Amino acid sequence: MERKIVHVAVGKPKELTFGNNKQMMTGIEKQPVDAAYLTMTGFENDGPHNLKYHGGLDRTVCIYPAEHYQKWEEIFGEKLPISAFGENLIATGMLEENIQIGDKFQIGEAVIQVTEARNPCSTIEKFNAIPNLYKAIRETGFTGYLCRTITPGQIKQHDKIKQIHQESHGVTVTFCHDKVLHKNGTKEDFLQILSVEALADRYREQVEKLLKK
Repeated sequence: MERKIVHVAVGKPKELTFGNNKQMMTGIEKQPVDAAYLTMTGFENDGPHNLKYHGGLDRTVCIYPAEHYQKWEEIFGEKLPISAFGENLIATGMLEENIQIGDKFQIGEAVIQVTEARNPCSTIEKFNAIPNLYKAIRETGFTGYLCRTITPGQIKQHDKIKQIHQESHGVTVTFCHDKVLHKNGTKEDFLQILSVEALADRYREQVEKLLKK
């Protein structure tokens, strides 16, 4: 399948009201735009609220595979809104199983590098008001992934995605989920993940903690 951007979305943190009228400050709600400018620190007019768990130079872009939306509709029987998972870019041909940590892509004027297998948070379920969505995301590994900015620039809807560097270590997003998120990793698996130079610092710390157990 052709690799291209089908949606671009940005949004600043705001107070949202979830179930039981509970209010929460979060940056999960994104608004579709025709184009957005990616800086070294993230998209303009975009950002997270909780900087402890979100954002940073290793995580300026969140990508989510477009193909998963149809699967979620089949599983839960309802259509999810655009950027239901708080992602900036919805892309075709970019499934987690085919994307390695360290891979680089040119999208429009910008160049990005994959840094981390995204660990989903429960805010996604609250935002979409779909019971068991958080559990299903974790079980399937349909989480999307995070990237850093290598070259700033504008990214537009329908931009083609060109891979300009492909790693050969085999540490895909799916591999990371199996070994780290699902806790199936051995010492050798964790060392393999840690050997990837492009790995996000926060994810590296998480893997190092698992290695010490």
